[in-house]
Amino acid sequence: MVETKKAALGFGFIPAESQHHFLVTIPPVSKDDKVYISEHLEWDESEARRELHFSLGSHDSKMRVLLSRAKWDALAEEVRVEFNSRLRDQGIQTGQWKTGQIPVSRLLGKELVLLAWAVEDADPSLIPTAIRNWRGLAPEERWWLFTMTNAATGHAVSGRNRGWRKAVRYALTENPISGSEGSISEHRRQSGLLAGSKQLSLLD
Repeated sequence: MVETKKAALGFGFIPAESQHHFLVTIPPVSKDDKVYISEHLEWDESEARRELHFSLGSHDSKMRVLLSRAKWDALAEEVRVEFNSRLRDQGIQTGQWKTGQIPVSRLLGKELVLLAWAVEDADPSLIPTAIRNWRGLAPEERWWLFTMTNAATGHAVSGRNRGWRKAVRYALTENPISGSEGSISEHRRQSGLLAGSKQLSLLD
């Protein structure tokens, strides 16, 4: 018997269940050398939406991060594999990155933006470390870190390299950890960033 996957747009986005989502906008290389990630509370299926979000300015309140194409390329495949593995476990259709606009579910979008924040101003050589440390965090910890960072410094431009954004970059890129649970736990204690992550249900 063939198992039926639950249909979804992009990476796990099911508008009938929740319209809160993130949009990853990947322009053609000839048009722009950045990838844009924005957060939206409503889903717009119109053609006007497609044009609007390709032209969203970096100062738009919905914009969470602008990532150089080179840095996006360095993390996109790792993120795709991670997200699709979890979507398969949940019986949800998997996704692919491609030129255009890719919706990402509310929770996966938070995790993606957190990683993007960590590398946006980091040396490219530190991106593998950021990915390893990001993968060492439980999804709930990623959601909590996004929530706290977004509340204080969540805008793509005005929040860049400040406060929580800066702390996230340091925690994920400048504190190398191994894959062992003991090392990850020690890293969490030393960084202090996750001290309140158990309050996620109250904050998210």
